[in-house]
Amino acid sequence: MVRGKTINGLMRHLRDEHNIDISGSKHKRELLNMGYYHGYKGYRFIRSSQNQIPYTDFNEVVAVYEFDANLKAILYPRLMFIETALKNYTLDTLISIGPVDFDNVFSNLLNDYKKENTGNSKYREKMKKRLELRNKINQAISYNYSEQKAVIQHFFHSNKPIPLWAIFEVINMGEFGFFLQCSNQDTRIKIAKDLNIHSTSHNQNGRIIEDIIFLIKDLRNAVAHNSVVFDCRFKKANPPARLKEYLQNETNQSNITFEHIVDYFIIVIFLLKKLGVSKTELKKIVRIFNDESEKLRNSIHAPIHTSIMGSDFRNKTKLLKSFI
Repeated sequence: MVRGKTINGLMRHLRDEHNIDISGSKHKRELLNMGYYHGYKGYRFIRSSQNQIPYTDFNEVVAVYEFDANLKAILYPRLMFIETALKNYTLDTLISIGPVDFDNVFSNLLNDYKKENTGNSKYREKMKKRLELRNKINQAISYNYSEQKAVIQHFFHSNKPIPLWAIFEVINMGEFGFFLQCSNQDTRIKIAKDLNIHSTSHNQNGRIIEDIIFLIKDLRNAVAHNSVVFDCRFKKANPPARLKEYLQNETNQSNITFEHIVDYFIIVIFLLKKLGVSKTELKKIVRIFNDESEKLRNSIHAPIHTSIMGSDFRNKTKLLKSFI
């Protein structure tokens, strides 16, 4: 039988094994609130377990934990807004093209595979993604029907085809990204133009919107599930160069790598501006983000802050204000 450590035992463990100054009722309460495994073990390194943060005082752990929590509080409502708005803009574009029952859209718009020679590797790859998308959508419909989601049940019980807007209600952001990926080039470019996110230099094939969605979905999921976000460990793949170059050109930034959280704030502010959010609100978001960074800077050693935020953090936020 395995016996776990009590909170007092965990505090002794941090003192004796990790040389962290932790004691008293305040630290005990903070460790209980954050949890040893979700809290300390989740915030003891930057991006990789090989890059341990050299904590000496438990107050530093609390500062990083609170910084992370406050980042999620800033980002959550804005990411939900962006997800909903991007789906709605896409729907509006598709409605202008033709009927938006899913069978029609699947046949006439989700046909990017037709650009390839029949049977070659790219054709098979795109066809596979298209069929996988259909399966994922059918699974989402089935799940939401069994969960008695009214919007899905209504169309089934009325013996009507499920419109695309109802499908967009039940698919996640990744599936939405695959939807755009399977769309033909003309459709992708029209959606990008309607969002004013089109560049003949960087978006010739209309892939910028799906690049953006695949990028921010990892952040969105980490925020929504209360995972660690401060060090961008949620990032699953390196974004394509065309997206980085496009953002740098649009925002007058340089060295956007998405290795630091400031770069994700750049793309969030960029999208919110494209979606018509006021300058006052955008400036407020950047100001709060700066304040949280300064609070962290005053609570941990300077090299740790630089490792978390990047050496060019201040310049990037200054340029972000100019972009707004």
